[in-house]
Amino acid sequence: MGSTVKLAVIGVGHLGQHHARIYTELPGVALVAVADISEARRREVGSRLKIPAVADYRELLGRVDGVSVAVPTGAHHEVARAFLAAGSDVLIEKPITGTVADADELIALAARGGRILQVGHSERYNGAVQALAKLVQDPAFIEVHRMGPFPGRGTDVDVVLDLMIHDLDIILTLVKSEVTAVSAVGVPVVSDRVDIASARLEFASGCVANITASRVSGERLRKIRVFQRDTYFVLDYASQELNLFRQGGEDGPGRSRLTRIEVPVSRVEPLRQELGDFADSIRTRRPPMVSGAAGRNALAVAVQIIERL
Repeated sequence: MGSTVKLAVIGVGHLGQHHARIYTELPGVALVAVADISEARRREVGSRLKIPAVADYRELLGRVDGVSVAVPTGAHHEVARAFLAAGSDVLIEKPITGTVADADELIALAARGGRILQVGHSERYNGAVQALAKLVQDPAFIEVHRMGPFPGRGTDVDVVLDLMIHDLDIILTLVKSEVTAVSAVGVPVVSDRVDIASARLEFASGCVANITASRVSGERLRKIRVFQRDTYFVLDYASQELNLFRQGGEDGPGRSRLTRIEVPVSRVEPLRQELGDFADSIRTRRPPMVSGAAGRNALAVAVQIIERL
């Protein structure tokens, strides 16, 4: 492989079009083509970015170093498997697949062929999340709210695989302990899938996580709070702000005072960081930040939540 990484994007809908745009802006990357079954989408994106656009992704097999797979979840396994088998590295948008068995097959196929398999959990690249991961030591309680208005898309899966899975991935990186119990409630509101859900995870370490995800809320809210002995953290995903609160002094006899400390954060565009990580992994053959195994682990917990809804 030369110094220029040749990439393609399969599926250029709401998110895939941004993969394509960013690839045209990354140094050392050549966007070879995009593929989409929608003639209108592929023509619009191909014309705007001045690159070839094809209807059938199979025309690109064996022609690229790597691909972003941004098709609906039900097609992740088929498309990713085809490119891995053809010798390309693959970045799959979250969730990795619709089933754990399909995820395991892709992970095994990538390992046999020495291929990079990355999963698009872009929140992991959020500057505030990266700062938080360095500070959390022994979390005891985690509370997450990820809520927003109905987007009119992504309803091929319920809100657990659409939104909550972002936070499941983050929580698993912070807690680093086995999930021992899962409970959940959820209801469909404007689609035939579950649109709002709340889950409770219990870990072998004793940590408990409560997670609420909604795509039918009137306001946008994306926050995670992490509590550990003597300190708790409040992170806003959207603004990439991180504050910690720690005991410091007294407000009066026998009354402790919590002091707020703003944690310095390097604010970045998470998707650009994610795609740059993918291109660099292809070039250097080092593992990406979010591996296929990490995506599989988040999916496995998501499946347990869905089974209990």
